[in-house]
Amino acid sequence: MVTFTVHEPSTPAPDRMDRAESLVFVKEGFTWSAAVFTPIWMIVHRLWWPLAGYVVAIGVLEGIRLLDIVPSSWPSLLSLALHVLVGFEADTLRRWKLDRNGWTMLGSVSGKNAAECERRFFDQWLPDQPVIAPPPPHRPLPSGPPRTTPVIGGLLGARS
Repeated sequence: MVTFTVHEPSTPAPDRMDRAESLVFVKEGFTWSAAVFTPIWMIVHRLWWPLAGYVVAIGVLEGIRLLDIVPSSWPSLLSLALHVLVGFEADTLRRWKLDRNGWTMLGSVSGKNAAECERRFFDQWLPDQPVIAPPPPHRPLPSGPPRTTPVIGGLLGARS
């Protein structure tokens, strides 16, 4: 059984099919690719702040190894632990990035695999969505007193 959280951009498309295409499904649980290829995984998902923290942490571990402060196996074990931690927290890092970019979480869905989760979510979500969202209400521009000088002359300093 797998679980996904579903996220929508802050400015969704008015058409429900385009809106459905823009949704992001984030898998819950351990991510092997994030644990094994941590820096590459962070670059692919554009997680710049976590990547900076990872680079600093690895730099500190390498500094400890070079200064020979602790036995040489400790930095290797701590590096392995860091990779395992990123593997467990990969979904949280992706949700954090989406949240920072203004995406909203629509919900979560569980199923046997990713295709079943998507089907279950869309079976429940699509009927409630309008085919094309209504346009935002039109607000008239505020009217002010009539101009006494021409716009161009007022901007450029020309006289009429």
